[in-house]
Amino acid sequence: MTIAINQNEEELEQCLFDALMELMRTMPLDKLTVNDILKQAHVSRSSFYRRYQDKYDLVNWIYSSETIPYMTSFSDKAHWADGMCDLCLYMQQNKKFYINALSTPGQNSFQEYLTDFLFDLILSLLDELCGERKVDQRDLDFIANFYSLAFVALVMQWAQHGMKEDPVEYVGRITALVDGNMLHELDKYSTKE
Repeated sequence: MTIAINQNEEELEQCLFDALMELMRTMPLDKLTVNDILKQAHVSRSSFYRRYQDKYDLVNWIYSSETIPYMTSFSDKAHWADGMCDLCLYMQQNKKFYINALSTPGQNSFQEYLTDFLFDLILSLLDELCGERKVDQRDLDFIANFYSLAFVALVMQWAQHGMKEDPVEYVGRITALVDGNMLHELDKYSTKE
């Protein structure tokens, strides 16, 4: 039975969410088609395209709706490591989906989504850490880009190795590398007035 066009948005989103989560437990996103998702979800093509442009649009909605609570929990200097740890624990609980999601490169990928989010987060942390320091925006962007790419690469490596390492320990190791280094970089790039 296919769900009709007049189905409410929440039901549609939930059906598509469940279908994609189930399919990506066994298959990477680049191998899935919209038809596979529609068949699994029992949703009509017109209902799908009324809400989403393509499978990547659906996946981005899942990334944002599923990870926003974790992402927003580490949006300040005092809690970023806790939030990163919570996100990795959530990813570990949905291991097969996120291993497949992280193995799908390119535009609209989870890798890109996470990198963009971390770039903005790190940039705000750097602004907070700057204090009285005057640092050129180009230098702040460079530092934020470096750390966001490094974090995502480490999360991807953790995922590629089956997410076996305890997220608390893994994020703790990342934090140990970062603590103090951002301040050092800001001091290096700051201009004296």
